[in-house]
Amino acid sequence: MYVHCIAESINIMGTRTGKGMKERNPEPIIQMAHEEVANGGDFLDLNIGPSKKDGVNLMPWIIEQVESITDCPLSLDTTNADALIAGIKSAKNPKNHIMNSISLQPERMKKLIPVASEAGCYVVGLLWGVDGMPRDANERASMTVELGMALNEAGIPNEKILFDPIITPITLGHEQLKSGLDYLAMLQEIAPGAKSTVGLSNVSNGVDTKKRHYLNRGLLAMLIKYGVWSAIVDAYDQELMELAHGERPELVKVVHDIMDDNDPNPKDLSPKQMEYYKTTRVLMGKTIFSESWLEL
Repeated sequence: MYVHCIAESINIMGTRTGKGMKERNPEPIIQMAHEEVANGGDFLDLNIGPSKKDGVNLMPWIIEQVESITDCPLSLDTTNADALIAGIKSAKNPKNHIMNSISLQPERMKKLIPVASEAGCYVVGLLWGVDGMPRDANERASMTVELGMALNEAGIPNEKILFDPIITPITLGHEQLKSGLDYLAMLQEIAPGAKSTVGLSNVSNGVDTKKRHYLNRGLLAMLIKYGVWSAIVDAYDQELMELAHGERPELVKVVHDIMDDNDPNPKDLSPKQMEYYKTTRVLMGKTIFSESWLEL
């Protein structure tokens, strides 16, 4: 299975690109765009955060720099609705890009849905309502119906919608993670033809930096079982990119066997397969999470 990788590193919080955005220096942004495309990025995430003061100018400027050197589709990522609008309207090929995101908040829906419809772009349907995050898979399903209907009525087909169930850190427990996976398993029944996306590295927030990639990789392998269409990922993690693009089936098989309650014998696994074995058991709640999960 092929997971479309939305490369995450052109970010206002990034050491290299953040400074470039603030100083309007295109060099680090262009360099990173080249690198992420070379590493297999299917989309480039342009994340400017809230950017309340300057977002409407910053987003079009970044798009202009990136579009000058690559035709790779973009994901315009900001909580600033006006910046999203300015960005999608300035893009050369808006139909290829992703608007991230439209949530179930009336003001945001009113502003963004007509613009997304006119642009013909992909839309991240973020399952976040007026009361915040959904509690379980059923609430996610209900939000999907409500948001999906609003988007469909505006002329945006399911095939252009990427529903995001919201991935939570494993440090908060595995229950919300499980409900997100349960939701993905039923998505096609709720919204036939719709796509899915996740912010993959959310699962490892708060974990030792050196160990985060193990959790990100393990979760991606789990998500493949549910047909996830895309994920915002670290395109500099070669193993993760190989997983996403179907090049490490022996690792994915270990994960899926565990998910099917057909756990392999640890004695038969390679050291690399054991990383996935231990990580999957932690993500599923079969083993209690601790920072030393790989050593246990």
